[in-house]
Amino acid sequence: MRPLSVLANRCARPSPRPLARVAAVSTAFPEYYYAQEALLAAAKRHWGSRLRNPARLEQINRAVLVGGRHLALPLEEIETLNGFGDASRAYVRCAVDLGARAVGEALARAGLAPSDVDHIFFTSVTGIATPSIDARLVNRLGMRAHTKRTPIFGLGCVAGAAGVARTADYLRAYPDQVAVLLSVELCSLTLQRRDLSVRNIIASSLFGDGAAAVVLGGAGRAGRGPAVVATRSVFYPDTEDVMGWDVTGEGFRIVLSADVPDVVRRHVRRDVDAFLAAHGLTRGDIVTWVCHPGGPKVLHALQAALDIPRSALAVTWDGLRRVGNLSSASVLMVLGETMADHAPPPGAFGLMLAMGPGFCSELVLLQW
Repeated sequence: MRPLSVLANRCARPSPRPLARVAAVSTAFPEYYYAQEALLAAAKRHWGSRLRNPARLEQINRAVLVGGRHLALPLEEIETLNGFGDASRAYVRCAVDLGARAVGEALARAGLAPSDVDHIFFTSVTGIATPSIDARLVNRLGMRAHTKRTPIFGLGCVAGAAGVARTADYLRAYPDQVAVLLSVELCSLTLQRRDLSVRNIIASSLFGDGAAAVVLGGAGRAGRGPAVVATRSVFYPDTEDVMGWDVTGEGFRIVLSADVPDVVRRHVRRDVDAFLAAHGLTRGDIVTWVCHPGGPKVLHALQAALDIPRSALAVTWDGLRRVGNLSSASVLMVLGETMADHAPPPGAFGLMLAMGPGFCSELVLLQW
């Protein structure tokens, strides 16, 4: 624990005018939860006899440090999906159901109704739909006919933090309005059963399913959560092959380079320091770290780059263990759990950080 005098000094800095304020966060998960041992047994049945080194399957499942994951469908139903069409139909059905639960609960926690929402931002990288999921939720939840919508696709794991930043950008222009950011990621529906690559086995061991919704209000509205006071996007040139999808006739095939932890070590400290310095802060002023759980190697690289102890990322590590990597929804889950159970004193600064395809990072400065 940091001494109270240190926290008090860090909270005493003048508060910049917020771009927006977080009113509430809610998560929603499919009802089907499997311990990692059960998922490993299913993977062994499917892939074990076809791998040149079957022991590698168990090694990878153990190494990701995931204890269990939620799946959009029962395991036996996922195994019967026949191609991209089946997966897409399941994605739309499940995404609308999960999204409605997450948004409804977040609005209730904020003391708002669906008719109070002026703009809904929706992000996902694990399925596509036209009309988009946010359009279907306007109908499902009974939002106003004039509700603005912005669906976002392709940002992957970074989209939770980037979505908060883009929502705050919007609310800076409309400070009296309310906006909702919704992330739904159904990673299990992207499973490529014929792909025996190590990267596909890692993905099938690490990623889980879930949704998260964040309600934000402009600076002209009251809110109990942290203020978004500044944001920064950082793009790393010529890194398109680090992470993403190859879109094939069978659906989304994972692109996942072993270079991700090296990218973190090379860039994150410099980027964070420059961002904070632009606002008169240093890493020592950050009391709370709201970071995406990219996986054990990425988190170790992040701790080293930022020179912070494992305990600083305790909420992130715990989320990885309980439900795996939820792509863009994970960092929003970490934000919600931080607000609920680990909120720092009023005035303290926090930093939200995520990285994703591009390759890129998104930094969001928060103040409680």
